[in-house]
Amino acid sequence: MGNSGERGQTPIRGQTPVPLARPVLGPEEEQAVAEVLRSGHVSLGPRVPEFERAFAERIGVRHASAVSSGTTALHLGLRAVGVSDGDEVITSPFSFVASANVILYERARPVFADIDPVTLNIDPDAAAAAITGRTAALLPVHIFGYPADLPALERHGLPIVEDACEALGARHADGTAVGGRGHPAAFGFYANKQLTTGEGGMLTMSSAEHKERVDSERNQGRAPDMGWLDHDRLGFNYRLTDMQAAIGLVQLDHLDGMLADRARVAGWYREALAGIEGLEAPCEDSGGDVRGWFVFVVQLPRGISRDDVISGLRALGVQSKPYLPAIHLMSFYRERFGHQPGEFPVCEDVAERSLALPFFPALTEGQVARVAEALREVLGR
Repeated sequence: MGNSGERGQTPIRGQTPVPLARPVLGPEEEQAVAEVLRSGHVSLGPRVPEFERAFAERIGVRHASAVSSGTTALHLGLRAVGVSDGDEVITSPFSFVASANVILYERARPVFADIDPVTLNIDPDAAAAAITGRTAALLPVHIFGYPADLPALERHGLPIVEDACEALGARHADGTAVGGRGHPAAFGFYANKQLTTGEGGMLTMSSAEHKERVDSERNQGRAPDMGWLDHDRLGFNYRLTDMQAAIGLVQLDHLDGMLADRARVAGWYREALAGIEGLEAPCEDSGGDVRGWFVFVVQLPRGISRDDVISGLRALGVQSKPYLPAIHLMSFYRERFGHQPGEFPVCEDVAERSLALPFFPALTEGQVARVAEALREVLGR
């Protein structure tokens, strides 16, 4: 692909397809893994605590615990704040399903609250209306990297566990990094995230007590001063390997550049998609909040078949994906809790029209122009 000089070219068919995402791994990550392999400490070695310290410093929080995924970070975060049998946890229905599933892991009930139509994060007023005497915690999702309104949610005095899996690099209006307010906050390092270790995650927190519990529970319930033959609590195999931590350390060193690359691609998209009638781009940063760019998801014009758009883009060599479905309308949640269409109208409208376009740091301006040209052609049919 070339640069912006391709913007005026009409032919699209036959060109190299534009993929939806592409992991950023290179020679430095390979060398870091090789060093771990040569050291003999592929797990439970020095790289994991080094990664934790560096990540905590980056976020501006006292503690961080590296785990095997963003999902496991969320699970351990809920356990740390005491969520258990019969509790209710208020969360967003517009998210990856893991943010609701982890509540069920502890035999608690996910209570959904509708979302804000602009930020797509949980609506603070809807969350407030959902609070009952059984509410044990709030689990806001910083969807697509845009900061949820934590100050509004903090006013209720309830424990908060943040799903920041898509929001590395985001900042609240007061300058605090998302994940740095002291609540347990889960980050994910899957291949399409701002920072990737292939799989992996991190839980940030201010409480030393939470840190001690999480570190034990991720390692089968073993306390730091115990041998492997003794464990003093229920635990899980939620560890991150030293090989993954080594990759994470390299990625962390380059994070500012990767975040800047993502922001630049997002800017190209805003320019290239401007003027398409009925198409809604991700909200602009507002009131001092800053997005950490994860994906570029647009809302298609109402009345347009998303499936037809996806098929049309594919025929033109552009990958796209519905992103995200409404959790409460997934078959498991409908059957388990009796959810029906119409309960959360903003979420349902957004979920029906959301489309993820190709987005990764190495995307060129020419590729962005091709995607925009293809989308214009398909929508204009």
